[in-house]
Amino acid sequence: MPGLLSVVATPIGNLEDITLRALRVLREADLVAAEDTRHTAKLLRHHGIQARTLSFHAHNTRSRLPQLISRLVAGARVALVTDAGTPGVSDPGVELVQACRSHGIKVEPIPGPSASMAAAVVSGFPLTPLTVFGFPPVRSKDRITWFNEAAKTPHTFTFFEAPHRIEATLTSCAKYFGNRPICVARELTKLHEETVFFVGNDLSVPAGVVAKGEFTLVVAPAPIVSKPGATVSDADVLARFREVSDRLPDGSRRDVVVQVAAELGLARSAVYPAVERAKRAL
Repeated sequence: MPGLLSVVATPIGNLEDITLRALRVLREADLVAAEDTRHTAKLLRHHGIQARTLSFHAHNTRSRLPQLISRLVAGARVALVTDAGTPGVSDPGVELVQACRSHGIKVEPIPGPSASMAAAVVSGFPLTPLTVFGFPPVRSKDRITWFNEAAKTPHTFTFFEAPHRIEATLTSCAKYFGNRPICVARELTKLHEETVFFVGNDLSVPAGVVAKGEFTLVVAPAPIVSKPGATVSDADVLARFREVSDRLPDGSRRDVVVQVAAELGLARSAVYPAVERAKRAL
């Protein structure tokens, strides 16, 4: 009888961010396929789990797939983990899941942490729909293509960036994403966690951005483009201002104004006067 592949989400920083089910699955697994066995060993030791591990990453997929499938076909229970977050989301895993499906091996998800979702929910941006991208390419020509395509996404989207490329990426955001608000989240769930906001076409890098740690960026929806000659009423501005304030309970008034201006295609200086006029008219 075929075995079982469990796709297990692990903490993205704080080791307490793991589910009871994930801990049980890791304890019961015959084998843990890990992106980096040394990194996973720290997690297992922290929770007092003794498990046999095998490396499974982007550079040994071709050789490891037959080994893992052979064990699964023979009835083994294999837990797939990555260094952080959910396997398959910009991390190894998709190939193994596909191979299991083609061999009739059951695959079960063990949900948990995801840097994309963690950053998205603290951004306060509308999340229906939401597109999750991975890391932008490294080569200059490919990066230009990537940013051009990402800029065409009208709704909220997220992507990752490495610390040594974050400043160049923020400059690209200013060039390609116009006046869309952007949430930059660094070291999520860790001791030095930071979340800062800026507008794409504002070339000044946010003061809170330190080029250390892992970055997840969330880009707000594209502004609503009004038809030629159309105007946005003060009442509409007030309604949107209140809606954004509810989405950003911890945001400053400036954060709310920036978001409203971007969503309605208005100058930032026009937002608060319109809000005040609408309040007086009530």
